[in-house]
Amino acid sequence: MAKPREPRSLFGEILDWMLAPLLMLWPMSVALTWVVAAAIANNPYDRELGQLAQNLAETAAARLAAGARSSAVLTLELERSAAVILRSSGGGEGALAVDEDGDVRPDPGGPDRRWIQILGTRGELLAGEARLPVPFDDGLQGGSVYIRDEQLGDDVVRVAAVRLRNAAVPSAGLMEAVVLVQVAETLGARSRLATEIIKGVILPQFAILPVAVLLVWFALSRGIRPLADLQARIRSRKSDDLSPIAEGNVPLEVAPLVRSVNDLLHRLDASMTAQRHFLADAAHQLKTPLAGLRTQAELAGRELDSGRIDAASLRHSLRQIAISSQRAAHMVNQLLAMARADDDGQKLRQQPLDLAAIVRAVVRDAVPRALERRLDLGYEGPESSATGRASVVGEPVLLGELVRNLVDNALQYTPAGGAITARILREGDFWVLQVEDNGPGVPEDERERVFQPFYRVLGTLVDGSGLGLAIVREIAERHGGTVVVTDAFPDAVAAAAGGVGALFTVRLPAASEPPPLLPMNRG
Repeated sequence: MAKPREPRSLFGEILDWMLAPLLMLWPMSVALTWVVAAAIANNPYDRELGQLAQNLAETAAARLAAGARSSAVLTLELERSAAVILRSSGGGEGALAVDEDGDVRPDPGGPDRRWIQILGTRGELLAGEARLPVPFDDGLQGGSVYIRDEQLGDDVVRVAAVRLRNAAVPSAGLMEAVVLVQVAETLGARSRLATEIIKGVILPQFAILPVAVLLVWFALSRGIRPLADLQARIRSRKSDDLSPIAEGNVPLEVAPLVRSVNDLLHRLDASMTAQRHFLADAAHQLKTPLAGLRTQAELAGRELDSGRIDAASLRHSLRQIAISSQRAAHMVNQLLAMARADDDGQKLRQQPLDLAAIVRAVVRDAVPRALERRLDLGYEGPESSATGRASVVGEPVLLGELVRNLVDNALQYTPAGGAITARILREGDFWVLQVEDNGPGVPEDERERVFQPFYRVLGTLVDGSGLGLAIVREIAERHGGTVVVTDAFPDAVAAAAGGVGALFTVRLPAASEPPPLLPMNRG
């Protein structure tokens, strides 16, 4: 069995969902800042490196255009020119320097080192560092700068390359012999600049993040405060206070919940009011038979004390006591039936049933009472067979109570010599139960009120509790059905018979599967 989830704080839940993305996005922000800072740091250094390569290419082109006596002299002049350019641009931060004798040598000073390379048409080294890799031709166009990263020994370097193409120089000259000029430098300065940018951006975030968390906590506390106020208002209510909750200070998101609670309170208030009225009516109705019991018992006791009681008087008192106790028992049974009909748990016990078999059983049990009152009680409908069953889904005890109350009502209100018929019909997707009598009928303006608890039609001398038809409606509605009352006969026939009669019609949804064959279906 799954363990029930422990209740969690709404404040903590929202705080988690707000802070978790924030804490997840912060490392991503740091990484993105690092990438952007590296790109920002590269841009000025790349522009400077490309400018150096172009300046060196222009200087080399000028030297070559002026002519050279030998390749050694050309190499020396190119290296001297490169050293001067690198020194003037880098302030002593270069891989080339000029000594006192005018020779070019590596300059280990400075945080970053630079190298040059000048290649001829056949790839021969005219000046500079021979270890610099040569780029693919696809990345170079005449006069344009191509910048890339390369590995030079143990150093990762940034390289700017320019290819020289100038057809205006005579072919006998050395200009066409110069093909490629490259300038490389290490990445120390770039890394330091990127680090400074990241420090300037990230370090304030360490101070901002706790402040942001504090502001989120404060905002949530302010936002949830109306919920705490609403909880306090509900807790301060008395147990019998079912008035609606005021929606004035309730947030829009909580207003539907408050309206639902108010609707529940309204239905609960209506239900409790109905129960109070029902209990009051039930107590009032029970007072009559109980008062009769007490009166007859006190009368018999006084006669016994006086010594004037005889067998006939005692028999009459006992008969009246029996009648009163019977009325009280009937009232109690009706109240229990009303409670069962109002029980939601009855729906869980519903099963396929044969409505015709229930009606036949009730009619058979009522035959002795009908004969005693000289009434003709009959049944019309399907008989007990596999093809004649009226299949409905319901609770057998409640449906039996429904049919029994309709038949009892007809037996009470039909005068001696009358006729009562209980019939079962099929109408589309419904099975219809009709109980018809030729009694006085129900006036049209009272046909709805007869289904109210403890209501009885005025002008009748019939003794009853007024609960039977209320129980019928409650059970019918519990089974998804309806019940109505109409006149049983047309006016002409009613005039001849002495009464319009009453026709109670109950419609219940037909079941898709047939009910099992029960013993009472075999009659």
